[in-house]
Amino acid sequence: MELITTYHFTIYIMGIMGFLLLVQLIIADLAGIKSGHQAGYPIPPDRNNFLFRAARAHANTNESISAFILFAVAGMLSSANPFWLNALSISYFLCRIAHMLFYYGNQKALRSTVFGISLVALLGMFITMLTAWF
Repeated sequence: MELITTYHFTIYIMGIMGFLLLVQLIIADLAGIKSGHQAGYPIPPDRNNFLFRAARAHANTNESISAFILFAVAGMLSSANPFWLNALSISYFLCRIAHMLFYYGNQKALRSTVFGISLVALLGMFITMLTAWF
């Protein structure tokens, strides 16, 4: 129980990230249905096409979530600094939400900026985990 209270933000965000992936999947699927895209065929790489952007937003979250989960769990099990692990988890989550919205809105510079910040948050989680070991 102490683990849950100490790292409550990190734990909540792991669960919410699962929901975010589900929402992104539903949005991409609905965009595919609306556009008449036939399932199983590649989506043409056209950044002006919402279906392409929705599929890429989902794929981008899917690509980074495993690192987030591994760093979060390893950090908690290593008794990493809870302030930093929770704060960096929140930063990662907020960046993933912003990234999704900027991708949907075709805001390339903002999307890339928050993607970079989310990577810094992941690196921070890794460093926080490492400092608990030494």
